[in-house]
Amino acid sequence: MDYTNRAYWQAMMNASLCRLLILRIICERPRHGYGIIGRAAELTKHQCVPTEGTVYPVLRDLEKAGCVRCRIEKTGRRERKVYGATARGRQALRAGADVWRAGLARLQILMGPAPDRQVHDT
Repeated sequence: MDYTNRAYWQAMMNASLCRLLILRIICERPRHGYGIIGRAAELTKHQCVPTEGTVYPVLRDLEKAGCVRCRIEKTGRRERKVYGATARGRQALRAGADVWRAGLARLQILMGPAPDRQVHDT
């Protein structure tokens, strides 16, 4: 594990943020998996782009928790699952957003201004 690699920290941020981001996107309007991925990229300017391997397990978990409902939509010969938020999902989004806002505010205070690029040995 290379903790000096920004890609490592980017992956960690993506993993922790994806669940809330997916729920937020579903609360906007019903979407299918690829629509969620595209909207996440758009909202985060490609900083957090969940993969299919992330999106579908999160959607299953949210569905089991009663936060989203799934319906089958037919498009030509294809069928796809479309996920929409429930009242419980909107409530979960509010709770999660409150926790993230408070955590980010504390983190910003804790971390202070961005450190300079020089590395200092201690």
